[in-house]
Amino acid sequence: MRIQLNGEPLDLPDGETVAALLTRLELAGRRVAVELNLDIVPRSQHAETTLNDGDSVEVVHAIGGG
Repeated sequence: MRIQLNGEPLDLPDGETVAALLTRLELAGRRVAVELNLDIVPRSQHAETTLNDGDSVEVVHAIGGG
């Protein structure tokens, strides 16, 4: 299947989850926000949220500051 990741096409195996995508991107365990088709996916749902062909995913790194 093909998704859009931060505006770029990315081919993934069918049934890939958000958690698996973050592992693939070496972002597992990091402070990131994931938006799937304009909806935020809570961290608690990363493992059970399956991606589908044509999905749009935005992954944003959380940056602290003050």
